[in-house]
Amino acid sequence: MDSRRRRASLQDQVIVFTRYPEPGKTKTRLIPALGPEGAATVQRQMTEHTLARIRELAKKRSVSVEVRYEGGSRRLMRRWLGRDLSYRRQGGGDLGARLNRAFCDAFAAGMKRVVIMGADCPGLTGEIIERAFAALEQSDVVLGPALDGGYYLIGLRRPIPDLFANVSWGTAEVLEQTRRIINRIGLSSVLLEPLRDVDRPEDLPVWEREVHRPAARGSLLPISIIIPTLNEAASIEATLASLRGASDVEVIIVDGGSRDETVALARSYGAKVLASPPGRARQMNAGAEVAKGEVLLFLHGDTRLPEGFDEWVRQALARPGVVAGAFRLGFDSSGWGVRLIERLANWRSTRWQMPYGDQAIFLRAETFRALGGFPDIPIMEDFELVRRLRRRGRVVTLPIPIVTSARRWREVGVVKTTLINQAVIIGYLVGLSPARLARWYYGSQPGENRPHREGENSQPEGRSDEYERKKQWQWPRVGSGQGPCCSC
Repeated sequence: MDSRRRRASLQDQVIVFTRYPEPGKTKTRLIPALGPEGAATVQRQMTEHTLARIRELAKKRSVSVEVRYEGGSRRLMRRWLGRDLSYRRQGGGDLGARLNRAFCDAFAAGMKRVVIMGADCPGLTGEIIERAFAALEQSDVVLGPALDGGYYLIGLRRPIPDLFANVSWGTAEVLEQTRRIINRIGLSSVLLEPLRDVDRPEDLPVWEREVHRPAARGSLLPISIIIPTLNEAASIEATLASLRGASDVEVIIVDGGSRDETVALARSYGAKVLASPPGRARQMNAGAEVAKGEVLLFLHGDTRLPEGFDEWVRQALARPGVVAGAFRLGFDSSGWGVRLIERLANWRSTRWQMPYGDQAIFLRAETFRALGGFPDIPIMEDFELVRRLRRRGRVVTLPIPIVTSARRWREVGVVKTTLINQAVIIGYLVGLSPARLARWYYGSQPGENRPHREGENSQPEGRSDEYERKKQWQWPRVGSGQGPCCSC
């Protein structure tokens, strides 16, 4: 009995009409309000929102789901929306010709009930789609009226080409003309509840209410740069200077108790400064909590971003399927050893989508919060975050490099540093606790890089100021990152 019901339900198909969200070519009527990239971002988000609801529906009833697209390619659509859906181009002709073609193809493939919808109606839920299929048990046509005079959904149980002929597509007369055709040829029909779709700037509040945040106005997504620091006075000025000239960017320094001039220097550059217990993951999470930007970029205190980084970041995150990114790795040294490490790290980052923290990881704030932020562990927090991100989509490496300090590679040695980093990664992957790995990792570094424990702040009797300076907690600088950053 269950198998018969399943076979019957597989005769239902949902078809979504959408467009690959290429800036300047999609949602063009929103461009005056949002800019080309902002309009493309809304198109991308609404399509993903629609398909998320259809996937929820598919958990309750087995339906075939097809995406009919314009722009892009099948490969790009699969990369964007996933391989669990089928994809076909909408083909030529006006909207009526494309709708009729989609219905005819579906019924020729054996479908009994077919529902087609756009991807720009945020209020369309799985329950409404369920009611559309239920209505097709008794009626020839089901329509979801849009408040602009069109319809956001149409369902049929057989091909009816006349429904799509002689209709003034793109006008406020579409729904009324379609209903007149239905009456003229004697079809039975059902109307669902009316909803508003998002075509023009005045429609944007519909989308904003659905996602509980405003659509990005103009082409600029605000970026929050979060820099965890501890005694970074020697490098923080160069880091902050590299951020000058960026548009719509806030800078947040999260200091773990510096005893040098780090905080004063950061404030002199206009950065927002927070105090936090030491620990890179803890500090970065604290910065993310107060960040106002829609994009978060996590930067090490001894790393300089390239000119124009902000536009590179925004363009990367506007690409469908991209959940996060980072920059190519570059060192402030010309030695052959660190150049080899650069090449290997950039190959790993590009080929395996596994950048590390010293490559300035960036992502949308909503994605970061959905993942729960960085795991609160003493080492490998960047590695673990990127592993989780890869399950959600693509992690891209931009073709331009950051410049980071190679001091620890020079002091400890390229071979030894690489072996230490690889040992920590292997230990983490086989299940050793991060706390144990951190004790071993910091113990393998020179004394000035070991983290002090609570209660170790007092200077032993008879010891010099130099001893105290070396005993302070310092960010381990193997590749400028905590733990095994930028190893190959």
